[in-house]
Amino acid sequence: MAKIKTTFFCQNCGTQFSKWQGQCHACSEWNTIVEEVIQKEEKSGWKPSSTETKKAPKPLRIKDIDSTQEIRLDTSDGELNRVLGGGIVPGSLTLLGGEPGIGKSTLLLQIALKLPYKTLYVSGEESQKQIKMRAERIENRYENCFILTETKTQNIFKQIQEMEPEIVIIDSIQTLHTDYIESTAGSISQIRECTAELIKFAKETNVPVLLIGHITKDGTIAGPKILEHMVDTVLQFEGDRNHVYRILRSLKNRFGSTAEIGIYEMQGSGLREVANPSEILISHKDEELSGTAIASTLEGMRPLMIEIQALVSTAVYGTPQRSTTGYNAKRLNMILAVLEKRAGFRLGAKDVFLNVTGGISVDDPAIDLAVVAAILSSNEDIPVGKDFCFAGEVGLAGEIRPVNRVEQRILEAEKLGFSTIFVSKYNKISLKDTLIQVKLVAKIEDVVGELFG
Repeated sequence: MAKIKTTFFCQNCGTQFSKWQGQCHACSEWNTIVEEVIQKEEKSGWKPSSTETKKAPKPLRIKDIDSTQEIRLDTSDGELNRVLGGGIVPGSLTLLGGEPGIGKSTLLLQIALKLPYKTLYVSGEESQKQIKMRAERIENRYENCFILTETKTQNIFKQIQEMEPEIVIIDSIQTLHTDYIESTAGSISQIRECTAELIKFAKETNVPVLLIGHITKDGTIAGPKILEHMVDTVLQFEGDRNHVYRILRSLKNRFGSTAEIGIYEMQGSGLREVANPSEILISHKDEELSGTAIASTLEGMRPLMIEIQALVSTAVYGTPQRSTTGYNAKRLNMILAVLEKRAGFRLGAKDVFLNVTGGISVDDPAIDLAVVAAILSSNEDIPVGKDFCFAGEVGLAGEIRPVNRVEQRILEAEKLGFSTIFVSKYNKISLKDTLIQVKLVAKIEDVVGELFG
């Protein structure tokens, strides 16, 4: 009989302890350490066919290593391809996390139905009939997609050996369990062991695996932190369930950049790719309104035009309020101090509210100039021209600092029909024969003079 060993794990961070204690010294959480029973035996979750011969790896000189471009599988989804760096890498493990109801299962099922490869969609949360109803609503072409409702990894690998799929999708990793661990599904041990079996399968067969992961109330992926270290790519699906737009971000990517984003619109027929994000980030209005300005920002390699809304009003309750949505509140306080000290605007006794439309958060300092324009427009109650946009960082001395890849921002503004863009005087611009007028400004006073006279 196999030897039974009892260990203790923190359900919050996954740290292992030899005995129970009240507080986890790793994450400082209380009452999160639970006992789990691990069965010690020789195990092999994924058993390759007997015809395969395992060769021990040998060290190679760097110059002898094959450096040809890794072949990627096209997902037929432009947004997902961009975030992954060009497509799915064979033998890779991709983890997709997001809040309940945000559309994780819909996204991966939609991709599974579009793929020209034989795909096995394993669901531990929904029945085959439920998935069929969703598939009929999303797509009519699903000849290559096979649905399996199973949570035991040994049974899943048995089906994989029989049908030999080219891509495997697991929904979700927290529902799987293996016979080699004597604990409930979703526990630290089960998640870690099931992921290890899937990694062994993916690396030995060169079949990519896509996992869906639940998240905790803190917004982190449920399970041990080592789960994110084990996989090759970690994607985060973000958005507000009260809005129709979703953002796909890459938090970790061993095969590409982590700066790219993909934008989707949730519709009754599934998720629609948004090729031109500016269409959702700029509101359409019949007349010019004060307190709005358009900023040119970058997310990875993609230029975006976003709308900044500001409201400046006299403080009613004594202490002025400073509220932001999608923008750093401390940076807003800094900009207000610069406007008060360097430009002479008396905003210390006024409430200031700032909003980035579209429900996204922006960290690019290049939107500072648009924030200044929106605040001053609301304070003076004079609208900024709807065909004006801004790209510049504001310094503590009131100077307009240059931003990176300014030419790409200018070309994007020109493509979307803007007539004027305000950039720093210190940016080096080599563009010629552009239809858009480039206004070079050095200080906040120059911007005020150009906009309000």
